Amino acid sequence: MIRTLQEARAEKGILIATHRGMVCGNIPHNTIPAFEAALIQGTDILETDVALTGDGVPVIFHVRQELNQLKEDVHIDQMPWEEVKQLRYVNDCRAKTEWGIVTLDAFLETYKNRCLINLDHCWHYFEPVIHAIRRHKMEDQILMKGPGRLEFAKAMEQLAPDLMYMPICKEEDNITEALEQMDVNFAGVELVFAKDDSPLVDEAYIQMHHDKGRLLWCNAILYNCLKPLSGGHTDDVAVTGDPDKGWGWIVDKGFDMIQTDWTLSLRNYLDQRKNTGK
Repeated sequence: MIRTLQEARAEKGILIATHRGMVCGNIPHNTIPAFEAALIQGTDILETDVALTGDGVPVIFHVRQELNQLKEDVHIDQMPWEEVKQLRYVNDCRAKTEWGIVTLDAFLETYKNRCLINLDHCWHYFEPVIHAIRRHKMEDQILMKGPGRLEFAKAMEQLAPDLMYMPICKEEDNITEALEQMDVNFAGVELVFAKDDSPLVDEAYIQMHHDKGRLLWCNAILYNCLKPLSGGHTDDVAVTGDPDKGWGWIVDKGFDMIQTDWTLSLRNYLDQRKNTGK
C-alpha cells in the first residue's frame, strides 16, 4: 500500500531517499538493478532523474553525464530513442556493463505500487513526464521537484495541481509564500545550504513548515566538496566515522527525509537511534 509522504513519515520515522539507486561495483546509477538494490537495503523513496531523447521520449538519465556514465561523447537529448537504447552504462572501473538506459514508462511500470518515487531534473519538460505518470495511474506515488522559482510552480499548478510538489531552495526561500497562495500540492521543501547558520536551518523556519504539514528534505550526498548541499553533515562524514555529525545532525535539526548514496548504512544508523530511544 502506497502512503502519502506525511503518512509514511508518521509511520516509519525519518524517510530515506536513495540517490539514483544503490550504486557500487558493477551496478551503475539510474538502472533497474540499482533501484532494486536500494529497495532491498531499506529505502523508502527512489530518487531518479528524467531526460528527454531528441525525439521526445522520457528516459531515466541525468542529462550531461553521458561521458561519465556511458563513456560516450554523445548527448542523448539530441539522439533518437532507437539510438539511445543501444547505449550501455559503464561501471566503477569504466568497463561496459549490460545495463542500458530505460524509458520512464518502463521504470514507472516496474515500481508501480512498490514505493514512493521522486522524479528530479525534469522541470523543463514537466508535461510529457506528467502524461506518463497519469498513463500508469501512479499519481499517489510520485513526488515532483523543481527549482524554487515561480515559473516551475506555475507549471505544476497548470499541469498537475494534484501531484506532490517540492521546490528546491538554495540558501534562501523565495517561493513558499507564493506557493501557499497557489493551487499546488505543496508537500515539502528541499533545503540546500552550505553552512550551519543558514536561514534555511533556523529552528523557527523549520517549525513553520512542520506546523503547516510540510516535510523537509536534506541532501547528505556530496557531488563536490567545494559545494556542500548540507553544510558539513554529509554521507562522507557519516560513513568515515562520525554518523552523529553527519546524519544525526540532520535528524536532530528536524529534517524528515535524507537523500543518501549509502542506503543500508543510513538504515542501520536510523534503526540504531530508534532502538536507543534517540
